[in-house]
Amino acid sequence: MTRETAAPRTLADELRGRPDAALAELLRARPDLLSPVPGDVTQLATRAATRASVVRSLERLDRFALQTAQALAVAPDPCAREELAALLPGGEEALPDALAVLRVRALVWGPDTQLRLVRTAREVLAPSAAAPSPTGLGPSLAEAAAGMSPGRLQEILAHAGLPTTHDPVSALAALTGLFADADRLAALLGQAPAGAREVLGKLVWGPPLGTLGGGTTPTDGGTADGAATAPVRWLLDRGLLLPAGQGSGGRTVVLPREVALHLRGGRAHRELEPVPPQVGVARSHEVRTVDTTAAGQAFTALATVEELLAGWERLPPPVLRAGGLGVRDLKRTALALDLPEPAAAFWVELAYAAGLVASDGEADERYAPTPVADRWRDLPPQERWARLVAAWLPATRVPGLVGGRDAKGRALAALGPGLDRSLAPEVRRRVLELLAELPQGGAPLPDDVLARLRWERPSRGPEELRARLCAAASQEAELLGLTGRGALAGYARGLLAPHAADHTAHDGTGDAATADTGTAHAATAARASDAWADAADAAAARLAPLLPEPLDHVLLQADLTAVAPGPLERPLADALAVLADVESKGGATVYRFTPASVRRALDAGRSAADLHAFLAAHSRTPVPQPLTYLVDDVARRHGRLRVGAASAYVRCDDDALLAEIMADRRSAALGLRLLAPTVLAATAEPGRLLETLREMGHAPAAESADGDVLIARAGAHRTPPRTPPEPVPEGPPPPGPTLLAAAVRAVRAGDLAATAPHRAPGGASPTGEPPRTTSADTLATMQSAVLTGTAVWIGYVNADGAASQRVIAPVRVEGGFVTAYDHTADEVRTFALHRVTGVAELAED
Repeated sequence: MTRETAAPRTLADELRGRPDAALAELLRARPDLLSPVPGDVTQLATRAATRASVVRSLERLDRFALQTAQALAVAPDPCAREELAALLPGGEEALPDALAVLRVRALVWGPDTQLRLVRTAREVLAPSAAAPSPTGLGPSLAEAAAGMSPGRLQEILAHAGLPTTHDPVSALAALTGLFADADRLAALLGQAPAGAREVLGKLVWGPPLGTLGGGTTPTDGGTADGAATAPVRWLLDRGLLLPAGQGSGGRTVVLPREVALHLRGGRAHRELEPVPPQVGVARSHEVRTVDTTAAGQAFTALATVEELLAGWERLPPPVLRAGGLGVRDLKRTALALDLPEPAAAFWVELAYAAGLVASDGEADERYAPTPVADRWRDLPPQERWARLVAAWLPATRVPGLVGGRDAKGRALAALGPGLDRSLAPEVRRRVLELLAELPQGGAPLPDDVLARLRWERPSRGPEELRARLCAAASQEAELLGLTGRGALAGYARGLLAPHAADHTAHDGTGDAATADTGTAHAATAARASDAWADAADAAAARLAPLLPEPLDHVLLQADLTAVAPGPLERPLADALAVLADVESKGGATVYRFTPASVRRALDAGRSAADLHAFLAAHSRTPVPQPLTYLVDDVARRHGRLRVGAASAYVRCDDDALLAEIMADRRSAALGLRLLAPTVLAATAEPGRLLETLREMGHAPAAESADGDVLIARAGAHRTPPRTPPEPVPEGPPPPGPTLLAAAVRAVRAGDLAATAPHRAPGGASPTGEPPRTTSADTLATMQSAVLTGTAVWIGYVNADGAASQRVIAPVRVEGGFVTAYDHTADEVRTFALHRVTGVAELAED
């Protein structure tokens, strides 16, 4: 074979021969190889063969691609494609695609006649006596017999009917040849005594290990004292079973791989899964029914988050010392929202992910709404929904874990540490994509969705976690209004567009040769998040016509209630929330007016006249007389008592009322003392004094040091500006086209510098590093390269002291600088000559 057509000898040779598009595809499929950008192809191949990178890549294979890799791990190295197909009967049609996936990821290389699994992948997947393969196969005969005495090997040859040899190597070769010959091995097994086949049958599909004696043997081939029975002894004498390890005392045996494959009929797997399981339709609904149901749930989601924000405005819950929301505060929140605690934890986490709530950072740290929450509540309903969905899709925090425990036994709290799972966004996306593949209005079978996820990523994360994430994704999508009655809403289908190409539509930034790769990955992740937000906005535009129009009126009733027959406009809803208490929610919201709620409105600065005008303007029914009396009665008593800071004092023009308070036993704990006919001093704090007087049936008002009434405005407590929490992915996000192109150019340029023949000034012999040259030689070589238009190879140290190798084509040399086209960066740059450590001309091939 010529040099051009010869098979590559190493993975680096294979990668070096790939086109730029194929290298870019490798880096896109395995973004961890870009941290930092490899200096050349050899470094890229070395990094691609590291254990951590190989394991990460194997975790992202689908079931059949992984089964193909497992089959290669137990096949000869190298393996022809026909041999591999024989190990995977029934998967011939899917085999080309599986091999293509493995080649793209650089897990398999070489032509079809010499397929090679990367050695690290073989070590991870190949069976051994200590770690059987996922295929259920054990070690090969040579591996299982390693360390066996030469005499024992000769005994096995004799019992197997083979001539003895003079050394262990030839003995193993003869025995391997016997086991590799199907006809001869079948003839040997045909001589087995009764029971031997049953012994092998219990090990053939794995696990391939068995224990002799004690009644615990998978083979039932031992006695109480550990001695092998006749069938097992016959198998051991012929090498069809071998002792497993030197420390087993002969009690543990292993079935050699060659024997197991013969008994399996050449199958590497008991059950082959070349095609993904189909997701069936459990039930179908009218498209309009699905959309209207989902839209109604979307509106309910907005109301739930608004109620959460309002509740935490009035009573901000404290932050635990270890971080997060306490169990009691979560229960209190769930009770206020009229939801189970897991559902309340979801809404709390979603508001946190959207940047609507955060810690205030004070000494007595509490959770409270952020300034973003105020701007969010002023948006139209569909835009508020879009912000929630854009925060949910890429979030790595998993609310379903709240209440559980971490690996160290510590409780997991809402908003606390330990809830991030990098698998969560991927599962959410795939669940939505699988729903989108069904006919519109079709709801899937939950077990089918989980089975499909298991096939697509069988090694990705613990099985229990994947099942929980799958169930949570379906439930949360329903709560958010992305699905209705289990089917994907029509307006939500556009949400999947940003991930159609694994975020590859979003560019990374920076020069791949010198840029901070972490910064580029961060920029890529930020742009991907922006793409989710754009898609959510587009879905919101389609959702808008399905949302109910907000109302500007309520229906007042004689029993001191008001009925809102639909969603209310924001100013009306806010004002009514202060003036009345919510009694029930549903299709219509019922508000109840009480003395406490009216007093709350008066405390907020509204007068009795303002309240009467407000009720008359926004009621479609006449204002009931009992409600008018209630407002007037509370307003008449409101502010007659004044509480200020002394520690605290009570001021009132009615000295009889003060005497009544002094005589009341409930005021004993306040430490009241009459200072003047119209003033009481108290040892209690003003807040406690106000609360106690209200409990006694009075309507006091707080006042300032100047004697003015203090107005308690709703929503006064806000955190400083806060940045929403960033998702915590397991690895770098898929790079964009710009970063990929720059990285490939850098790898090619570094490879050119590392492999191209060159000569140093003075005829020095070629080396693997740029030569050290004097300043005079460097200048002369640069000037010569300018005249001849040739490229040179330089060593260069930048201003930060980082050394690199570059291939440049000098254009101009002047003033101690050389202007050149940098092949590494694919742009014209200026280099300081005093920072060039050495230069070599690139020799012609």
